[in-house]
Amino acid sequence: MCGSIGLVTLLYLVQHGDKERLAGDPGLTALGRDQATATARWLRGAGLQALFSSPLRRAQQTAAAIAAATGLPVQLDSRLRERWNWDGTQTFDSFVADWDRSARDRDYTPSNGESSRSAGDRMRAFVAGLSGKPGPVAAVSHGGVTTDLLRTLLGDEALPPHLLAEGIPPCAVTTLDRLHVVAIASTSHLGQAH
Repeated sequence: MCGSIGLVTLLYLVQHGDKERLAGDPGLTALGRDQATATARWLRGAGLQALFSSPLRRAQQTAAAIAAATGLPVQLDSRLRERWNWDGTQTFDSFVADWDRSARDRDYTPSNGESSRSAGDRMRAFVAGLSGKPGPVAAVSHGGVTTDLLRTLLGDEALPPHLLAEGIPPCAVTTLDRLHVVAIASTSHLGQAH
């Protein structure tokens, strides 16, 4: 792990841990808490200067583990939220069908959601906004918007095919140096916690 203290160059974009399969704003499962703890141990040696999180519960719980390991306060930032959350007002199958459509057509905006392109631009603005601040930093977010960011920065052709099909694994870390992608969805720090 590298990251000397200075102006933000490295951003560790952390996918939240394994979540409960519930509508609304689910929290982490026991496995997700273990993943968050393993990620926190790994990040403890990164020299983090700031910690950000999506306001959604599963992200805040993951960030809380990192905060406990690093002593950093969690700063909530709504730009890190998922672009669409299943709220139970439609069947899960209908939600998945709409999600899949929005993944295929980056400009499609589902009801009560956000388009993939808009979410990617929002995440890009978050990353660009870190420039000039002390770093490195960690930010806990979600798989959908992390993929949207990667699609915006790199284009679909440059992404591992399984990423578009299966998504970002729980507590995977994507590393960026400014707006340059260094590593995509690494889970090597998790050991047996996945």
